[in-house]
Amino acid sequence: MPGAHARPELLATPEWLTENLGRPEVRVLDVRWRPDGSGRLVYLDGHVPNAVHLDWRATLTDDEKAGGAILLAGPDRVARALAAAGVGNGTTVVVYDDTASLYAARTWWSLRAYGLDSVRILDGGYRAWLDSGRPVSHAAGQPEPAAFVPRSEMRVRLTTGDVRALLGSPEALVLDARPPAEYHGFAGSARRLGHLPGALNLPATATTEPGGGRFLPGDELRTLIGRAGIGRGQRLVCYDSSGIAAAKLAFVLALMGHEDVAVYDGGWAEWGARLDLPVDR
Repeated sequence: MPGAHARPELLATPEWLTENLGRPEVRVLDVRWRPDGSGRLVYLDGHVPNAVHLDWRATLTDDEKAGGAILLAGPDRVARALAAAGVGNGTTVVVYDDTASLYAARTWWSLRAYGLDSVRILDGGYRAWLDSGRPVSHAAGQPEPAAFVPRSEMRVRLTTGDVRALLGSPEALVLDARPPAEYHGFAGSARRLGHLPGALNLPATATTEPGGGRFLPGDELRTLIGRAGIGRGQRLVCYDSSGIAAAKLAFVLALMGHEDVAVYDGGWAEWGARLDLPVDR
């Protein structure tokens, strides 16, 4: 099918989720987040039935570093958070948010970085669930604790040193998921403005439909990826300011069948703060 995604099993439609909500091996995580800490109140105001609220920012990341870098939390912290949410190593997880899958994608990548491969994003997020006319719940989810043993997949998570070593390599392609103004160095909040040398710009915001937040059909994503100059066979490294839009871009590339995709965890918040690293504008 021309409009199909290469890996549709990475997405969950409202129809698929409705059919699978009752399965004991399926866990739904509501990762809607608010900077003022009111994400749980948003969850209690209405959520997908059986969903558990997970504050991804508090449980899946370390404390914010200098410059605003948001790094993936260590394995013990992540394991505790997932076990408390009822997620075990054999669980199929469905994640959703209400911000065009930005936080859902960051959660998807975080779980993937620790070896949990069966993770889907609810396409269109909570709005798609509501628009489909399906029921909502106001009950606080209390799942049975599970056992999650993390297994680090270091190839999907890169440090500043890793990325610096890859610059100029014909086998790797660095992708900047930020808006064009930040990529070109006209905007931003880091100490320095610009982008990583040789990086191509593919804004993560361009991969979902405006307003509704569903991912673009497969043929449109193929065109978007091709126009950005991304081919097959290269190691793809995604970054943005803090690893959130980068995770969304990494998800889209995986959805379209790219197999060797990584996220630069520190992103521009870390790179732009260091005067010893090269910058292009």
